[in-house]
Amino acid sequence: MHPAFVSAGGPALPIWFVHSGNWPQVSELLDAVARAFALTARFEPKPGQLLLLPDPAGMVSGVLFGLEPADRPEKDRFLPGRLPGLLPAGIYRFANAPHDMRLACLALALGCYRFARYRKAEPSGAQLELPDGIDGAELSRIAEGVTLARDLINTPANDLGPAELADAAQALAHRHGAAFKAIVGDELLQQNFPLIHAVGHAAARAPRLIDITWGDPGAPKITLVGKGVCFDTGGLDIKPSSGMLTMKKDMGGAACVLAAAHMIMDAKLRVRLRVLIPAVENAISGNAFRPLDVYKSRKGITVEIGNTDAEGRLVLADALALADEESPELIADMATLTGAARVALGPDLPPLYTGDDALAADMARHARAEQDPIWRMPLWRPYESMLDSKTADINNVGGPHAGSVTAALFLNRFVTAAKAWAHFDIFAWTPGAKPGRPEGGECQVARALYALLKERYP
Repeated sequence: MHPAFVSAGGPALPIWFVHSGNWPQVSELLDAVARAFALTARFEPKPGQLLLLPDPAGMVSGVLFGLEPADRPEKDRFLPGRLPGLLPAGIYRFANAPHDMRLACLALALGCYRFARYRKAEPSGAQLELPDGIDGAELSRIAEGVTLARDLINTPANDLGPAELADAAQALAHRHGAAFKAIVGDELLQQNFPLIHAVGHAAARAPRLIDITWGDPGAPKITLVGKGVCFDTGGLDIKPSSGMLTMKKDMGGAACVLAAAHMIMDAKLRVRLRVLIPAVENAISGNAFRPLDVYKSRKGITVEIGNTDAEGRLVLADALALADEESPELIADMATLTGAARVALGPDLPPLYTGDDALAADMARHARAEQDPIWRMPLWRPYESMLDSKTADINNVGGPHAGSVTAALFLNRFVTAAKAWAHFDIFAWTPGAKPGRPEGGECQVARALYALLKERYP
């Protein structure tokens, strides 16, 4: 079980969730000392407000924590994720129901996250006695997956290159009894992954394609593909220094598909899962790929390089082509792909691209339920002409407009046999701390995708 959770049975301090609608009723349930203290402190049940209540001896007897009003649409059900940073060490219980009991428990666990690899970080001493009816094992596997993704994304590139990302994937595979292999360096050319090799071979650290398979071979085939660019200089179309400051997170797609894979395998869903991660570093050297170079992809589509900083879609193209060869039920790819997606939707709302209306509706429903947001964007076919090349079948960039859409259209060219395909253009980063989401690396989409697959393949 996740260290933020404890089983019921011992003494636990009550947390009262209050808002403008229920504060009068809750205040009547407090003992006289606590009620008088709250009145003297002029406590107001505003979202995120916390008050520690004393007993007659001056010790903490309980907690008041403010939520948004119950009638407010689109409430932040992760608001209890602030509690680990506010509470003194101890064991707590929910004295009344927050807006969403399950998500409140999960948010509290995720709010305990600290990245402490390089500097000491005091762990939260707050633990939650799980309420009746809450599945601690389920919440723990989700929290473990999120923690895995955050740790990988937060690790700088000097300690997380393609080999180290492969090591993390292999450790996960070993934990769940999955098969693991990696195609490394020039072997990529021998096994027909020319785009992955082209992007990664300029780096001192060899590129590779990570391949994990798990589950009954006869079960529905689900394939997750994650962009694993461990650092992106932009290549010869070099980024400005400001543009490199978060590029350790350019393997966020890989981290998030590994998080989802952990949830799927730990829950033993009825699927044959495959995880494909092209792991590279987009570096600069004398043999770096160049603008206007042309490569023949695994799919047979020739690609002209319009910009070397659009490398993520190149490595994904070969991985998607491999995934498509099995005609799976679903291919879902995640990638920190375009700045255009951030301009359109900001850091918290990843766009979803798919031609499957039922899949889009189901993903949207689970994203709302899990507070793991997505927003469907159009695969606008008339924009395919923006990817035209005079010397190859397709260019890897589409010009100054609709950058996220044209990137999705580029990827879609490499998926022809799968029954359904979904592309998530994620950010994988929280620029400023939010409830349950510390600043830094963030796991996006994995929780919603896991919820969908759990519903479809229990």
